Amino acid sequence: MHHGIHNLKSSWVLCANLYFAHRRDPRLLTSFLADRIDNRIVEIQRLELEWAEPHPLDPTTLLGESKGKRGANQTSPDLTFIVGLKGGGQGLFLTENKFVEHSFYRCSGRKKEHKNPDSRRCLDARLVIDNPGTQCHLLNWKTETRTNRRYWDYIRISDVGRNRLRQCPAAVAGYQLFRQQALAEALARSSKYDLVVTSVAYDERNEALIRSMRGAGIQDFREDWGTLFAGKAQFASFSHQAWVRWVRENDVDDSWNDWLEWVVERYDLAE
Repeated sequence: MHHGIHNLKSSWVLCANLYFAHRRDPRLLTSFLADRIDNRIVEIQRLELEWAEPHPLDPTTLLGESKGKRGANQTSPDLTFIVGLKGGGQGLFLTENKFVEHSFYRCSGRKKEHKNPDSRRCLDARLVIDNPGTQCHLLNWKTETRTNRRYWDYIRISDVGRNRLRQCPAAVAGYQLFRQQALAEALARSSKYDLVVTSVAYDERNEALIRSMRGAGIQDFREDWGTLFAGKAQFASFSHQAWVRWVRENDVDDSWNDWLEWVVERYDLAE
């Protein structure tokens, strides 16, 4: 049982209540994702919480997160949709779910306990982008409990990103999104999936989260994050309010009325 099950502010529990509750009848979720993200989606085949692929596409193998496990100390998205596409292909949506959090957190490599010899270098985007092997502390952990992380093996910064970024995108408030971007790109390159999307589900009222990476040059993660990278993985975002509105407007047989009433009251999602 998740430790935050009775916490009204828990984003993990919100995720389970708003999305995982539809796993047995995902028709509305399917139409929502097709409308908001990619119209090739025809079905949701599986819906997973704290998802991780088995070896050799697991986070330990791909990203070097050797001390982690599903749901703890590794990049395992809060919510993952495995979807069927038109023509028989398969897609993968990795979703970071947020509610009241003010950011996507700072990079672990900048914490004092991890003895970064010069964390100021993280605030020079061009220095890190051009020389991650020497300038990113995540690639230079040499302790018994930490192994070198491989995020930069998959991250490619676009021309737009090089011009926009003032800091490493992971440094101050984007660590979770940066890791998920690396995982999505690694999986996209594996050719197992025909479509890989890294996404964020968020609360429309949470301006602090939306603007949390302004110091790095990212004014609004919804508009800017996807422009930073040159790779196969796509980026998308959708709000909890948009999902609730979709159910209200498209539940033609009223089968989700009780659910709607409950989540709207619990999370103050009334319009």
